Amino acid sequence: MNEQDLFRKYKQRLESELGAETGPRQVTSREYQQFKQEALPTHTGWYERLCNGAEKLLKIKVPPQKAALIQEHLSIAHLNVTPSGVMALSYLLPMFILLFGALVSIIVFSSMFFTFFFVMVGFALILALQRLPEYIANNWRLKASNQMVLCVFYVVTYMRHTSNLENAIGFAAEHLAPPLSLDLKKVLWDVETEKFDTVKDSLDAYLETWRKWNGEFIEAFHLIEGSLFETSEARRVELLDKALDVILQETYEKMLHYAHNLKSPITTLHMLGIILPVLGLVILPLVVSFIGTAKWYHIATLYNILLPIIVYYLGRNILSTRPTGYGDTDIAEINTSLKKYRNVLIKVGNTEIAINPLTISVTLAVVFAFIGLLPVLLHVFAPTFELDLFGLKLMDYRTSGNPETPGLIIGPYGLLASVISLMFPLAAALGIGLYAKLRSKNVIKIRENAKKLEDEFASALFQLGNRLADGIPAEAAFGRVAEMMPDTVSGQFFNVVSNNIRKLGMGLREALFNPRTGAVAAFPSPIIESSMKVLIESIKKGPLIAANALQNVSRYIKEIHAVNERLRDLMAEIISDMKSQISFLTPAISGIVIGITSMITTILGALSSQVSKLSAEGAGRVGTIASLFGDSIPTYYFQIVVGLYVVQIITILTIISNSIENGADKLGERYAIGQNVMRSTILYCVISLIVMLIFNMIALKIMSATLATK
Repeated sequence: MNEQDLFRKYKQRLESELGAETGPRQVTSREYQQFKQEALPTHTGWYERLCNGAEKLLKIKVPPQKAALIQEHLSIAHLNVTPSGVMALSYLLPMFILLFGALVSIIVFSSMFFTFFFVMVGFALILALQRLPEYIANNWRLKASNQMVLCVFYVVTYMRHTSNLENAIGFAAEHLAPPLSLDLKKVLWDVETEKFDTVKDSLDAYLETWRKWNGEFIEAFHLIEGSLFETSEARRVELLDKALDVILQETYEKMLHYAHNLKSPITTLHMLGIILPVLGLVILPLVVSFIGTAKWYHIATLYNILLPIIVYYLGRNILSTRPTGYGDTDIAEINTSLKKYRNVLIKVGNTEIAINPLTISVTLAVVFAFIGLLPVLLHVFAPTFELDLFGLKLMDYRTSGNPETPGLIIGPYGLLASVISLMFPLAAALGIGLYAKLRSKNVIKIRENAKKLEDEFASALFQLGNRLADGIPAEAAFGRVAEMMPDTVSGQFFNVVSNNIRKLGMGLREALFNPRTGAVAAFPSPIIESSMKVLIESIKKGPLIAANALQNVSRYIKEIHAVNERLRDLMAEIISDMKSQISFLTPAISGIVIGITSMITTILGALSSQVSKLSAEGAGRVGTIASLFGDSIPTYYFQIVVGLYVVQIITILTIISNSIENGADKLGERYAIGQNVMRSTILYCVISLIVMLIFNMIALKIMSATLATK
């Protein structure tokens, strides 16, 4: 009798005795489905609906090899979409945009530029949408790989005192943030739904999805699995320690190679995305003056749409090669009680009023944008109005010299209008930067306070473990350690626990995890919370086992901290270069370019006016020269395009630099955007204002002297 016959025989016997089917059955897990719905970004839900809708309209047979590759990316990102749906959307949506945009451009605006633009966008979108699953999967991989060191840490920490893989994976899933926590819950869910017979089989299948990118993660878990089969306790613990050592060492080595290979791509990104486009702006006024068909909105299309997309795409390609790291997470995502700190909190008596930062930032942005629109609004509602301040005009609208548009009024060319246009980049900076800063400021203070505790926590845990090893009860040990570490964050943490036990009569678990007065609630940190849960679990087996567990957790935290500091050292030079671009170089260069552009526009405008007068007087070949001059772009519009480009490029560079340094740290990213965008934009506006005023004064003096000699 073979294995299958034996299995069938016992299956039939069980069914007859128990009166129930023992075969596979569909089991649903509300916990996993709800967690998936909360963890996945909103845009993935829209993407799933669009793909499924497109598949109903257009059936595409995808080649098996390509379908397998797309399905791999979809599985990594937990998207309920088929490869056929991905391909259908990649053709239907771009064709709709291409046809609609081209028709509107031809029929309504009669513009071949925008017709060509929409045709190029349509074809580019086909490739972009076909690669979108890969992009989403890479983004997911970047976030997940940022948590892998902590994942191994949690699993090893739990299994040192309880050799149970399923409980260890559940422990890690509880303390990790999405997306890796979702992956681990999926591992358990696949066992629950009987897709796999054991947790080990489910885990091995999941680990294979990381074979191309994170071999050290797979190796670490195989060592953890190997510890389950060891009969010797010493050998079992040795394998667990080896698992954490493997992922820490491999992480450092891979990050070392990544840092060495990063210099060239970052330089390319800087040149193509910043230096060349900004310096190219210098010659644009000359180009526009001699090519009458070029308008400011053509430049805006290139600089405010195409270039930011290209720079962001190049940056994401750089990030897609980032290896496993160790970074921070948004603690408000883990501890939902902290989400209220994303608002601006104002205390009025005993009442706490929460104001959404979006309301404040949008209100200020609208006010600044309205001020920036004043020159245009005044021209629309009061065409004859003109303000002359110290010889500087506000409006300065002129009649077009283009023979194709005779009598067309264009402008504003006034220097005051150019200065007022600086309100637009300030409006964008306030809208983006102030919102990001206010949304993250309170939460990041809480996280920084918790990080101070984490830095000291290793030695504090070691001392707590020593007190437990001396036979002191855990309830009394916290008070002893608090007395030994006065005026430290760790001492405050242990003091809160001690006070809860002595003054409020709480048990150890309640003193630590009470949602209102617990010490963990006051110092929200996944590492601290998990360490205290290890203490609660291990203390059940005796104080010596608890002491040993805490001492090992202390050692693990020190090792992780040491590797993290070495990783930061590796990235220090590259990150400092990018920060200098963000904080000074980009706004300074752009501000100087605006000043030069303003001067060139003033000079060309004056020359064009004088040449036109001479042509009208019949001065020989002057009429031929006059035909060379077109209508230059007003500095008002030109500055708006450049100013918005500065805000966009600062935001993109901040996202890239933060991701290189910290991985997928959304909280740190928002705070950095809030800091950098406002500071750099204000610097740009100040430099633009000063250079515009100086260069225009020089230009006016030169032109006045030239006209006086004539």
